[in-house]
Amino acid sequence: MIAISACLLGFKCRYDGKSKKNLALMKLLESEKILPICPEKLGGLTTPRAPSSLLGGDGFDVLDGKAKVINSYGDDNTKAFIEGAYAALDMIREQKIKRCFLKDKSPSCGVGCRTQFSQETNEYKNSKYLTGVTAALLIRKGYI
Repeated sequence: MIAISACLLGFKCRYDGKSKKNLALMKLLESEKILPICPEKLGGLTTPRAPSSLLGGDGFDVLDGKAKVINSYGDDNTKAFIEGAYAALDMIREQKIKRCFLKDKSPSCGVGCRTQFSQETNEYKNSKYLTGVTAALLIRKGYI
């Protein structure tokens, strides 16, 4: 069984009420058992909701109490993001999952730095995206 960010499977659970369907991952539904997870929903946030950002660090810092998750209205969503991360971890452990595919650029699921190809300069460059709260927890626990 594989855990995949629910929005990548077509679930409309993103902050904007939309999905980010990934056709390659959707194809896995034909041959693999899939556990869709949305840590933000698991943490009690609604859909749609105001977009949130990591403030003062990355997901590791949030887990360590050194950073926060704040939405565009200034509301502190740190508790919901942490609770959602642990709920996702519990589900992953229950199902004995060994592989996870998470949505990039997310304050929950995003995983670190990405390399992108620039057509302007005709070369690869690193774009830094902060590791999200759930991704940080899953990295610490050895699932990513």
